Amino acid sequence: MVGQARFRDVNTRLRRRMDEVGTLIVVHRGTAVGSVAENTPAAVAAAVASGGDVVEIDVVRSTDGEFFAFHDGEEPRLLGTEADLRTLTAAEIRVQRHVHVDRPGRPSRVAGLRGLLTGMPPGTLVNLDRSWDWWEALLPELDRLGMAGQLLLKCRAEDGDRVAVLRDHGVKYPFLPICTTVDQAFAHLDDPDLNTVGVELLTRDPAGPFLQDGVVAELHARGVLVLVNAEVLSTGVDLFAGYDDERSVLGDPGEGWGPLFDLGVDAIQTDWPWLLRDYRSSRRRAMVEA
Repeated sequence: MVGQARFRDVNTRLRRRMDEVGTLIVVHRGTAVGSVAENTPAAVAAAVASGGDVVEIDVVRSTDGEFFAFHDGEEPRLLGTEADLRTLTAAEIRVQRHVHVDRPGRPSRVAGLRGLLTGMPPGTLVNLDRSWDWWEALLPELDRLGMAGQLLLKCRAEDGDRVAVLRDHGVKYPFLPICTTVDQAFAHLDDPDLNTVGVELLTRDPAGPFLQDGVVAELHARGVLVLVNAEVLSTGVDLFAGYDDERSVLGDPGEGWGPLFDLGVDAIQTDWPWLLRDYRSSRRRAMVEA
């Protein structure tokens, strides 16, 4: 069981995927390799093809109310502009191009969120990030898509105003509060009006409470999954105690990803899904052969 029994039907697809693969591979902004730009339909398709179980997509809103898949603050790197997409109209956003992959005959546009979601490979699970500021307008739009069982929403656990919007909304989307303390991790688990299916844990401390015996097990006993981040951001901020993609890909996956599996986490967010998939498979083979 993931989440409360009353929300079993909404959470069926997520639970089924966990049963099939074990530790979920969550692909950070989709797979952006070669000619594919992040947060685009191509990145979602590439993420699924690369072994991803869930695809993380960022959300921004134009000044006239349309939603796009983009991580604000990345405009200079991806679009070659200093303009903040959140300050532009939808028409102004549509003329932007991902400068590093745009080419004649195949323009690389900023993706509209609705088109990205409705055009995904069937059954794809999506973790919508950075959408919480616009939930009052976004949630009704998501309702019309009829995809509640595929969309995971999150916000900071301590952001009571945003949590209240989700609590008061009629459709009970799977929710993963972002937590930096143990108290936050347990704060929303028993709320009857929140479909809290898991928690996203953030820590920079390898000796912190999230890595101590019992915390993850207690969260599991309360019926929620545990998600941690292995991707390495351009800011260099450590997201989970130094157990990350660079340590795994440039060094030894047993030292980077291995401790996350040993801890018992249920979902790992990564920029390298195909390598994490291979490592997950190697661990499974080792267990069978042991």
